[in-house]
Amino acid sequence: MGLQYSIDVLTALKDAGYSQYRLMNEKILSHGTLTKLRKHQPVNWEMIEKVCTLLRCQPSDFLIWTPEDCE
Repeated sequence: MGLQYSIDVLTALKDAGYSQYRLMNEKILSHGTLTKLRKHQPVNWEMIEKVCTLLRCQPSDFLIWTPEDCE
């Protein structure tokens, strides 16, 4: 499983005043990043940092780690 989102990041951003239109129009996040967040796919560290800045939170507030079976 690895890293997963514990919340809907796009909903949290919207609640903080960042609609998808605003995020793209103001070039805060790219269309590709928004698509990845919508599909709950991984994003790079730079985008994680941006989300933390926008939401004023820590990565652990929206990411969880689930150990993968090593067997």
